[in-house]
Amino acid sequence: MSTTIIFILIISFLATLVRSTFGFGESLVAVPLFIFFIPVEQAVPLSVLISILVALVVVVQDHKEVHFNSAKWLILFAILGIPIGVLLLVYGNEQMIKTGLGLLIIGYSLYALYGKNSLSLQKDNMLWLFTCGFLSGILGGAFGINGPPLVVYGNMRKWSATHFRATLQAYFLPASFIGVLGYALKGLVTFEVMKLFLISLPAVIPAIFLGRYLNRRLKNGDFFKYVYFGLILIGLFLVLNTSAIH
Repeated sequence: MSTTIIFILIISFLATLVRSTFGFGESLVAVPLFIFFIPVEQAVPLSVLISILVALVVVVQDHKEVHFNSAKWLILFAILGIPIGVLLLVYGNEQMIKTGLGLLIIGYSLYALYGKNSLSLQKDNMLWLFTCGFLSGILGGAFGINGPPLVVYGNMRKWSATHFRATLQAYFLPASFIGVLGYALKGLVTFEVMKLFLISLPAVIPAIFLGRYLNRRLKNGDFFKYVYFGLILIGLFLVLNTSAIH
């Protein structure tokens, strides 16, 4: 077994474990590490294929935990935001946008952790569904980072760890499928990518089930604390990665 394959397995396991435990965040683990060993045009489609598999297994396993009405509206409103995100990606100043986004994520996460954040929703609210879904589409279209606005909505709705994880997979399943169709149309889903995906399965599948086990052991009161600490790391990654590039 070559060194590259060993590292693909390790990275796939770690990224899937993060996604299956918390519901999002695997692409920020997988893609930056994959590109040390494979080209970026293989790393991104590979990450999305893994994302589809994780979402599919979780939705099948835990469909009773999914808030399908919330997921439906978040997906529809995200679709409206994706073209704006793509325009930002093509025409915006990447350094300024990523730095600003990173600082915004860090700032909000710190506020949610330590501020008096009393805003809560007893039921779905169309204004907040639109706001969070639309913003997730913009961030997804521009940077592939859909998660932060979804975290905000889940926190306001006071979803449990299991509901949050399952509902986000119902959101990511169609979103990732649409993404991989786009990559396929661009010729990026190659034989080599499919081979790497099959190679990753012995690491991905056990990580999905281990993540489910860990998710169900997290106390609901502590769950979003871990999630917001994860968002702070994402924000730092955006700021520091952009600074390193420029």
